[in-house]
Amino acid sequence: MPPPHFSTGPLLPRALARAALVAAAVATGCAPALAYRPFDGTDAAVADLGELEIEMQPAGVQRDSAGKILKAPETVLNFGIVKQWELVLEGQLDTPFAPGGPTSLSESGVFLKHVLREGSLQDKTGPSVATEFGVLLPDLPSDQRVGASIAAIVSQRWDWGTVHLNASAALTRDQNADYFLDAIIEGPAKWKVRPVAEFFYEDEIGAARTLSALVGAIWQVRDNLSFDVGVRHALRAGHPVDELRAGFTIGFPLNSLGGPGRK
Repeated sequence: MPPPHFSTGPLLPRALARAALVAAAVATGCAPALAYRPFDGTDAAVADLGELEIEMQPAGVQRDSAGKILKAPETVLNFGIVKQWELVLEGQLDTPFAPGGPTSLSESGVFLKHVLREGSLQDKTGPSVATEFGVLLPDLPSDQRVGASIAAIVSQRWDWGTVHLNASAALTRDQNADYFLDAIIEGPAKWKVRPVAEFFYEDEIGAARTLSALVGAIWQVRDNLSFDVGVRHALRAGHPVDELRAGFTIGFPLNSLGGPGRK
């Protein structure tokens, strides 16, 4: 789901590679972050001012009616640019398992995310509310079209767990209207390993409807580092889609403005 900016073309693979190196280099960093992998939806929280949060999937596999695809690397970069504002850059490389299958850049975009109401995710009372909006960049090299999306996110944390609700509307790269409704359920935040689940419905008008369910777990190694795994099954236009996701999230301050974490 949700969506974020960078230049397309040969710069992106290099940027993804740099992101992987940075993530490895700062694995002992000191600023907290919460994972928002392995979901399609997101939470009503942003990176603190001066913080960089990297969400990385080194390898993932998707199987559908067209065959198997290696989805790697899949990268999201979250920058805390102003208090309660985040700049999000994302993209992934898709490589078919079929011999000679071309690698393509997909799911890339640039977004702004803003916390409209501070709540339980910011250690305050009541629901946290956020919005995210931006541009869907072209799928390269085969498509030069762009799209746009806007989303509303509501999150509430209790002792027993956390729920995040997403609703978004988009103009896809194929120039179709698209609607997305999503619910994420997490186990207690105090657990070192917490179970997670996600369910969403998406309707790309004139193209396909998707029903999706994901189950998995997040291992919170420390405040600024977590690992995740998820198994997803979906029906898109009546055809099954199965996917395995595994990755990590790490956060660290870029300068002296770095704050205490993703809130």
